[in-house]
Amino acid sequence: MADATSSSITISAPPDQVMAVIADFESYPEWADQVRDVEVLDAGTGGRAGRVKFSMDAGAIKDTYTLDYDWAADDRSVSWNLVKGGIQKAQDGSYELVADGGATTVTYKLSVEVNFPMIGMLRRKAEKVIIDTALKGLKRRVEKG
Repeated sequence: MADATSSSITISAPPDQVMAVIADFESYPEWADQVRDVEVLDAGTGGRAGRVKFSMDAGAIKDTYTLDYDWAADDRSVSWNLVKGGIQKAQDGSYELVADGGATTVTYKLSVEVNFPMIGMLRRKAEKVIIDTALKGLKRRVEKG
């Protein structure tokens, strides 16, 4: 994932609980700001979705896009890439989970390319906002139980 933006957060829960929330796509609209609708298109294997369609609304930016997911065998990481997008022409991302005592450090990496000219600095800033918002929402959701 070249030229990706990343950030980390520590969540007070073991990795399996964190990954369970990440893998529960149908609940994203309840905790992931900007995600309005989610549809699992391919159930995948091992109980983890293979292909998922999202509709997002981030104010001035609205998009519907489809991602393919690749789940690590140890269930400590997941990566994805864009299959089809409206305003996006590429998206690569990942969550990596590392146990830290009774907590989990989650690192989210994201690289997005859009179908219109955007200065690299602005793109990275937008990625950072998306990542930080997602990590804070994930933390709230996991720690609430």
